[in-house]
Amino acid sequence: MIRQSQTVYKLALITLLSLGLMACQSAYYSAMESVGQHKRDILSSRIEGVRDAQVDAKEQFRDALDRFSQELGYSGGELQSVYENLRDAYEDSKKEADNVSARIDKVEDVAEALFAEWEDELEQYSSASLRRDSQKKLRETRSQYKRMLTTMRSAESKMAPVLTTFNDQVLYLKHNLNARAISSLKAEFGGLRRDINTLIARMEESIAESEKFVESLK
Repeated sequence: MIRQSQTVYKLALITLLSLGLMACQSAYYSAMESVGQHKRDILSSRIEGVRDAQVDAKEQFRDALDRFSQELGYSGGELQSVYENLRDAYEDSKKEADNVSARIDKVEDVAEALFAEWEDELEQYSSASLRRDSQKKLRETRSQYKRMLTTMRSAESKMAPVLTTFNDQVLYLKHNLNARAISSLKAEFGGLRRDINTLIARMEESIAESEKFVESLK
């Protein structure tokens, strides 16, 4: 009985938090519209934010790969500095990856609000031809958006395995500060390089789709 009550309480709390978040988002969009920033404008701006974040992340992962390659060329010296350099490269990469994910989530939030509003307002048309035209544009825009979002999420999904591999290697080096550890990591480097190159390719596809979609909103 106690466990059941706790479950009901948790569900109620989640529902209240969700409703509160929706109310906050609605208030935010209303406030922005009052100063001339409509959901379409916010969506366009947030997509551009994802694009810029992906460009930064792409460069960071490429830089991390270069730094990793350089450190694996270790030929004697202080291994602690090798570890610290790779740890910093990993942490910088994770920070950029988290930024990309957060920005994609924000794109989804405003897109859902925009499409819901657009659909609701179809009923306000008195002209059947204008309603059909708006409905057609809604379908086309939503289809383009879904294609763009799919490429965004696809690129995002490629970051996790890269970060996992990177973290494994940094942890391994942390606890094995010797030349043999460097040799062991060299054996893993080829896979990491392939994963990062795949990630960069997916990000470039996503950036291109983002630019195409933003252009369609103008």
